[in-house]
Amino acid sequence: MRCKWIHSTIMALFLVATSSAWAADIQVAEQTPHQLVATVTDLLLGDIADHRDTFDENPESFFEALDGLLADVVDFNWIALKVMGSYGKQATPEQRTRFASAFRCELIETYGRGLMAYGEQDIVVLPPVDDINGLRKVTVVQEIRGNDGVFPLTYSMGMNRDDQWKVTNVVINGINLGKTFRNQFLQRAQKFDGNIDQIIADWSSKS
Repeated sequence: MRCKWIHSTIMALFLVATSSAWAADIQVAEQTPHQLVATVTDLLLGDIADHRDTFDENPESFFEALDGLLADVVDFNWIALKVMGSYGKQATPEQRTRFASAFRCELIETYGRGLMAYGEQDIVVLPPVDDINGLRKVTVVQEIRGNDGVFPLTYSMGMNRDDQWKVTNVVINGINLGKTFRNQFLQRAQKFDGNIDQIIADWSSKS
């Protein structure tokens, strides 16, 4: 598996949903989903600036920083389960955990490479069009603005049982990552006759 930047300690934190200090500050502030995305974006732009010159030689360092930044903002477990579709119900808890790990790796790298490609432009969060008070599912739209045009990023946000906003899907410039990964899982399921262990192994080998 290529994602050497996912250390065992990070995975342990992921599995028990522990909070880092900066993430706790974000949650304690009880920000709206738009404010949360804006706050994380500010931190993200700093990470992009810190790693831009070394990204080609050492992308893992940026991915590790990105993973730490998004650990308590993105609901990796929920997204991975949705990607598995009906196979998620058939899978054992251990299989779901292994797939969530492989999926998290690929999502971070796909999202990270996309952001790094546009990282020198302005990234802004558009204000909500309608009143979102009382809603538990919200769409947050960002725009990456540069000389080549405007590239939209759309985040599906959901409030979990702890009343914390989490990202549940991302659409980058019209590409729905949730649907893309779900189609990839189904293709592997057909290839391996629904053998979940083989699907995970093949996914990990290409992540």
